[in-house]
Amino acid sequence: MFIRAYLRASTDSQDASRAKGALVEFASNHGHKIAAFYTENESGSKLDRPELFRLLEDSHKGDVLLIEGVDRLSRLSQSDWEKLKKRIANKNVTVVSLDLSTSHAVLKPEKNMDDFTKGMIAAVNGMLLDMLAVVARKDYEDRRRRQAQGIEKGKANGVYKGRQVDQELHARIKACLASGNSLRKTATIVGCALSTVQRAMKS
Repeated sequence: MFIRAYLRASTDSQDASRAKGALVEFASNHGHKIAAFYTENESGSKLDRPELFRLLEDSHKGDVLLIEGVDRLSRLSQSDWEKLKKRIANKNVTVVSLDLSTSHAVLKPEKNMDDFTKGMIAAVNGMLLDMLAVVARKDYEDRRRRQAQGIEKGKANGVYKGRQVDQELHARIKACLASGNSLRKTATIVGCALSTVQRAMKS
């Protein structure tokens, strides 16, 4: 069994690798090491995520897809979530999420557990995974709706100016680059995506 960790953040300005330490510690506490990390900055509402699909392509029967929370894997619509679940099932990969305690059992399987108990745990885990995916999608839709309402209110009041550049972040990026650091090292030091560093250079 290989454990492959998936790390995702929604925007380029967020650090997708933020949860890496927590995942490493979690695996270690269960007597395992993480074989590989797959990191990307993509919205969880999108089905087409290159690193997630690369993880699944690399996986084999019995491997584990480790995530910090179900919302890192899915903020998908119901139809897209069903498509992703089918792809995961076809690879015989088990999803283990830090926020879903029933999924942790796969990392410490009980030798004397009968097939009925194993089946019940798998069924309960699948049901809870579905539930958390629905909650994550609702949270995404609620935030989008509130954001749209805020923008409309701002436009009506003549105060909305669109998404503003994080000047403080750009200043730190430029200072780091000026110190002789490479683009990639700067992204790591500052805690942002490489594309954000590239945009800061042009500003």
